[in-house]
Amino acid sequence: MNAKKEGEKLEQDWLNFYNEYKKDQPEHAEIFEKSLKNELPEKWDKDIPDFTTADGPLATRKASSKIINAFAENIPWMIGGSADLAPSTKTLIDNSGYIEKGKYNNRNIAWGVREHLMCSASSGMYLHGGIRPFAATFFIFSDYARPAVRLSALMKLPVIYVLTHDSIGLGEDGPTHQPVEHLASFRAMPHTAVIRPADANETAYAWRAALNRKEGPALLVLTRQALPVFDKRKVNSAEGVLKGAYVISKEKADVPDLILIATGSEVHLALEAQEKLEDEDIHARVISMPCWEMFRAQPKEYKEEILPPKVKSRISIEAAASFGWCEWVGDEGTVIGIDRFGASAPHKDIFEHFGFTVNNIVTKAKDMLKYKSDV
Repeated sequence: MNAKKEGEKLEQDWLNFYNEYKKDQPEHAEIFEKSLKNELPEKWDKDIPDFTTADGPLATRKASSKIINAFAENIPWMIGGSADLAPSTKTLIDNSGYIEKGKYNNRNIAWGVREHLMCSASSGMYLHGGIRPFAATFFIFSDYARPAVRLSALMKLPVIYVLTHDSIGLGEDGPTHQPVEHLASFRAMPHTAVIRPADANETAYAWRAALNRKEGPALLVLTRQALPVFDKRKVNSAEGVLKGAYVISKEKADVPDLILIATGSEVHLALEAQEKLEDEDIHARVISMPCWEMFRAQPKEYKEEILPPKVKSRISIEAAASFGWCEWVGDEGTVIGIDRFGASAPHKDIFEHFGFTVNNIVTKAKDMLKYKSDV
């Protein structure tokens, strides 16, 4: 028998076997076919944790751990691993061990300190089908993975990268481990969604957005330090994350005097600053903007509803490089960022040192409005 005929026979044998299997196990066959097509199962986001203020303060990496395990229950072919940092990135699927010889039904991968290999192999798994991969490391170590991440973006593969210890808020490990320029550099990468959620519930929607992507990777950029869980009675639904940016807290006036735009761990500072400004009869709107790319993709009407063109007084707050923020604050806005390497100190001390405080935001806002009233 020549090779071609042998191949045809093997293919036919497989089809016969699979057709019988499909008759006997229709539910499992449906799961198998969905996984090969890289589709999500029905009820894929059922029973995802819904956090309350009683759950906080909670680092977004720790919230992500609970969320990963909830999604893993619903998506049997969701598999992931870390570059030797699972206890810190909080990315273990709890009810499973590590994949190793003879244990191929497990769902955790111990990649070792091999960020480039890990991210390259994750792309390969997605291309093969049957697996929804995620890969995790510290955000600073994404430098080692950048060529592989870039290729996933080039090929429009929706691989999920979980990148923790996201800013100068890392603290005592100092500037070598504090990613300052990384948000800006990945935001510049085409087809890439950089998502930096502000609390546990935003993290749940960030995971929803990442899993629901069809083209291009998602980078979930998460904190080491604990953050407040926002009071749902006081802020708008975190579902707004799915649009990239949303009004998390509206001004107490018909038109805002100014707009505060923040991401991640700085959003709660903007909310506290809004309250202080309101005490002085200054009406601020607070925007949570976890993902620039997803916001850019929204209709013009939505973007102008969130950022009214007539309101020129805008301040962005992000504990990272200021590069790129002019797109959102405009020529008359102010950027509170960090355009130098960080320093070694507890995260609260380092935030104060670099001006990421409620008082500094309030001062900048009042100075901006005073200057415009004087002109």
